[in-house]
This record gives sequence, C-alpha cells and structure tokens, in this order.
Amino acid sequence: MPRAVTRGARVFLLHLLLAGGAAAQTTPLAPELKAENTSFDLATGDAVLTGHPRIEYGSTLLLADELRYSRSKNLATATGHVSITAEDRRLLADRGTYNFVTGQLTLVHVRAGEPPLHFTADSAEGTKDNLSLTNATVVYGEPAAFSPVLRADSLDWIHGLRLTGHNVRLGFGDFRFFPLPRIDQDIKEPFISHVTAHAGYRGSLGAIALLGLHLPVAPGWKLGGDLGIFTNRGVMLGPSGEYRRKSGENEAAGAFRSGFILDHGDRLTDLLGRPIPKERGLFEWNHRQRLGQRLTLSGQLYWWKDSEIVRDFYAAEFKHRQQPDSWLEAVYAGDNYQLSAFARLQPNDFHVVRERLPEIRFDLMPLSIGGGFYERFHASFAALRDDPPGGGPGLRSDRLDAYYALSRPLTAGDWLSITPMAGGRATYYARTNPGSGRDNYTRWLGELGVDAELHASGTFDYHNQLWGINGLRHLLTPRISYRYVPEIERGAAYIPPIDRRIFSTSLDPIGLGAIRNIDDLHGTEVLRVGLDNTLQTRDGTFGSRDLLAFQFAADARLRRKSGERLWSDIHAALELTPAPWLRFDLRQRFSARTFALREVTGDLAITDGEAWALRASTQYLQHQIEEYALEGQLRLNETWRAQARLRYDAKQCRWNEQIYGLTQNLGNVWRIRYEISWQQGGRRESPFGFSLGLNLLRF
Repeated sequence: MPRAVTRGARVFLLHLLLAGGAAAQTTPLAPELKAENTSFDLATGDAVLTGHPRIEYGSTLLLADELRYSRSKNLATATGHVSITAEDRRLLADRGTYNFVTGQLTLVHVRAGEPPLHFTADSAEGTKDNLSLTNATVVYGEPAAFSPVLRADSLDWIHGLRLTGHNVRLGFGDFRFFPLPRIDQDIKEPFISHVTAHAGYRGSLGAIALLGLHLPVAPGWKLGGDLGIFTNRGVMLGPSGEYRRKSGENEAAGAFRSGFILDHGDRLTDLLGRPIPKERGLFEWNHRQRLGQRLTLSGQLYWWKDSEIVRDFYAAEFKHRQQPDSWLEAVYAGDNYQLSAFARLQPNDFHVVRERLPEIRFDLMPLSIGGGFYERFHASFAALRDDPPGGGPGLRSDRLDAYYALSRPLTAGDWLSITPMAGGRATYYARTNPGSGRDNYTRWLGELGVDAELHASGTFDYHNQLWGINGLRHLLTPRISYRYVPEIERGAAYIPPIDRRIFSTSLDPIGLGAIRNIDDLHGTEVLRVGLDNTLQTRDGTFGSRDLLAFQFAADARLRRKSGERLWSDIHAALELTPAPWLRFDLRQRFSARTFALREVTGDLAITDGEAWALRASTQYLQHQIEEYALEGQLRLNETWRAQARLRYDAKQCRWNEQIYGLTQNLGNVWRIRYEISWQQGGRRESPFGFSLGLNLLRF
C-alpha cells in the first residue's frame, strides 16, 4: 500500500520524481499528470492519482478511476473505467497499462469502435493502431437483435485497414451459426457481401422461399450459394460467389452464380416450341480485370439449359436481360491505337448468335500526317459462325477486313467547318456461300464524302432565381454529311451474310468505315441533314449546364433500291432539364412525307430529394406497341418508404402490371421489402403474387 504524505511533500516529491526520471532518461515530451488527489508509493516510486485523474501526452489522453505512473518505465497502470483517447481513436477497458513512449498497451475487458464497427474483447495488447484481441466480438452498426455479428477466438485489428481472425463465427444478434477457420478482411470491404432472403407466392411457382449467402473464405474471395424452394416446382440449389483483388495497378473483380432444379411443375414450351425438360439449370459468370494501365480483360458467360429458366424463377431480372449474351474481350490501349481480341460464344441453342471465334482487331485513332491531313485505319480478322437455333444448315466465314481513310478539315473562323474525305475498304472472304461457284472472294470498295457544320450562337441576359438561370446561351449547329460508295452491293452472291442488318428504329451509320453489317451492304449514295439546338446557362459551381437540347436528322437516299423512298423517317429528340429535380426526354420518328408518327418514347421524372419521386413514361411503335407507365416512391419516415408501378397497354385495353410495395430500413443494415402484384397478358407469368424480401445492405 502506498504511504500517505502531506500536500507540500507531495508536490516536492512529484517534482523530484520527474526531475530524477528526466536525468535518467530523456524523452521528447513529459506526460502531464492531473488529479484531485495524488500520493506516492515510496517502495516503487510510482505516482498514484485518484479523484478524476488524467494523464496527457501529446494527443493521447488517459483516464481511469485510479492511475499509477512509473516515470522510470514511462508506464501508466489504469484501473476502473479506463479510457485511452488518441486523435479519432478511443479505447475503453476495465483495467490496463499504457507506455507513453512506445505506445504499447495491455487492456482487460476492452470496448472500442471504428465506424460502423463496434468491438468488445476479453483482453487486448499491442498499440492503438494495431491491436491483438482475445475472444473478440465485432458488431456492425448499432448493437441490436438483428445486427450482423462476428465472433473470433483471436482477432488482429489494424485500424482503418484490416481484420484477421481465427476460429470465426458469423451471425446476427445472439445467433452465430456460420463457422469459418480464418478470416482476413479489408475493413473497407463488406464482410458478408450477399445475404438475401425472400418469401412469397405466385400461382405458377406456389409458395416461394429464397436464400442467398456469401462468406469470406480468403482475401478478396467470398463463396456461398443460393437456395430456392418452390412448392409447385421443386428445389433449386447452386454454388455462387464473388471476388475482388487489387495489387498496385492490377485489379480484378467478378461474380458467378448457378442453380439446378428437377422441375415437376407445368413447364410449357421454350422459344422454339419444344417441351422444356425436367432437368433445368443455369450458370452465369462475369469478370472485369485491369493489368497495368494499358491492358483490360472482361467477359461474361450465360449458360441457360432452356430459354425460360430466368423468366420462370428470376422474373425481376428477366425484365432487364431477356437473352443470354456470352463474350470475352481483351483490349490493349497504345498511345494512338487499340488492339483487341473479342469472342462471342453460343453456349445455348435457342437464340440467334453470330459467333466470333474470335475477332482480332487493330484500330488507329485519327492521326495528323501533316499538311492538315488526318488518317484513319482499322483492320480485323474474324472467324464467324451462324448456326440457326434448333439445328439446320449454318453459315461459316473466315474474313479479313481493312479500312483506310484520309480527311482534310477546312475551317472559316469558329463558325464553319468542312471536312472532305476519301477512303477505301478491302474485305477478303476465305469461305463463300455454298454453291456460289467460288472458293474465296475479295471485295474492293471506295468512298467519297464530306461533313459540314455551321456554328452559330447568341447570349441573353436573362435571370430566373426559381429555375436557377443565370444568363442564357443558345447554340445552333446545322449539319450535313454526304457519302458515295459506288457498287456497294458488289459480290453479294458470294458473301455469307453473317454480319447482316438487324431491325433498328435508329438511323444507320452512313460512313463506310463505321458500318458493322459489312456482309449485307446497301445504300450507295446518302445525304444526311440534321440540326442541333442547345440552350445553356451558367452552372452554380463550374462551367455551364444544358437547359434544353433539341436535335433532328433525316437521310436523303440519292440512289436507292426498288421500293425505297427518297427521304427516310425524320428522327427528333428533345431533352429538357430546367432544374436538377425535373427531367423530360422525348424521342420521335415520323414520316417525312405524311408526318405520321412511327415511334414515340417519352419520359418525365420529378424528384424532391429523398422525400418523393415520380416518373411517367410512354412507348409507342406504329401498329405494334402503345404502352404507358407510371411509377413513384414516397418517403414516409426514416424507416418506411412506399412504392408503386403501373403499366397500361392501350392497344389491348388492359393493365399489364400493377405493383404496390413498402420498404423498411432496419438500422441501415437490413432492407425489407413487402410487395403485392397483379399482371395480365403474360404467357408464363401468374396474374397475382406477393413477396417479402430481406436484403443485407452492408456488413
């Protein structure tokens, strides 16, 4: 026990102790001791502080019910309600020691935090930046019954960087039911990136229960699986996972999932009218990778055993991805060129896929060669395959293709630019159409053209505080492009039409070098006219922002095939964004002769921050589609948000879709979605359904 001394002796001994310690060991900064009561243990030379004691050392503050300080060891021993604060870090414990010079500490019954993580442990040792915890528990977010929890026998915590644990159990609240032998986790990355639970009902599927989970198994790797139970169909099960690695300039990320089911329900037929078998499955994988600053690798693989598996079991995804597209690509970006290898695959037999096995391509960016001239060049080799779905004779083509062009921009101040150009394209086909009478064929095409733009502008001193308008600038740009390619349809009898025209409501490229359907060319002489209108105002932070943009364009077919009219449809686009909370887009296509509407797509969006949002849209395609949609969401409070989506088919006079839902936020960790829906007109979808979905936002 320390021996009590008088206040005067206490002050004298304190100064003597500090002075003696300073003579024995010089430190850059002496700790500052403060307390209501101070005594000394003459046997050990320790200062004993009670009554709101505190020791300050630079940016470090030590508090406790009782503090003992040894100047010779630069060591403080703390007991009761211990608190160590250093900059933005704070450690709490029942008792412990702290060395003010080395920063080494030991603590018993530790509590600590690093947003959004809360730590508790039986003991800890190390420094405030690097701690080793024993019997540690980590809670994500505010501790609650639904909060994600990690429990480890031992845990190394590098502040702001990493957690490494052994004999780990993951769970929620008091339930820790996912054992892992080891975890090595970047604190900035999610511990569990994928936890989903879904329950509901659909007439075609019956009662539904879905569960998905990914757990960390190695640095950058999270593996798990997806389980689906459908009372009318069976059980779907398959492994899934994701990965993300980064080392210097190299990084890679990707994900995969799978599912297999023995479907005993009413499966109907696939796209080709074939009965769908009981054994159904899918495998999907996507990958993105960067190697250094110049090389990138990317790809995706979608294998569906039948054409309807996503539509049947993942209806929400089917709205955005109705056909599988599998491809791989490597791109090397040089200083003024790009070298790429691209492969498109056909792992399924129910969709039309023009396979490229592979296509190797070189692209030279526009390059100045002196005298005001610029050159463009690209060349490629492609092994093409086109096998019809369901079997039957297919097309094969091994093709070499090259394009070269020269252009010479001519300008008159900043108001006029005219760019004449000339180019040529040579295409060699090592395979020709069967029965064409030739084994190979080479096509030579030349091109002449000109692009012209007129630039006009005006400014107006107009201000409107309500709409945030600070002056107006009007930009007017008429455009004319002309291309002439003699005998563009040459050799059509010999060329396998694999890269052929596809249905599109947009204007096709008219430049010979930009055309992708090079196996099915037509349109010898084309004149394109267009007009761009843009209205801008000064932006509040930097530069300017567009208030209104209006464009239209049309093609004059100066030489045309039988049945073609002189003018194409007129294409017009309007974008109106007078304020950040209001956006209106309109796309129209109408006849140049009768002005009859061929196509309309429109979208109006109004947003009031986080409070509410409303979006109305329409789609019209002459003789085919006339549909209107309305969707909105309303924030009821910090926890609840309401949503609705309606789609009406005016041609069929029916509501194709009605969805009403509520979303609940639990502690910014979980999102629960309650939803009820009605559908009409779907060949496979049930008319009524409801669902309850649970998603882990982040852990």
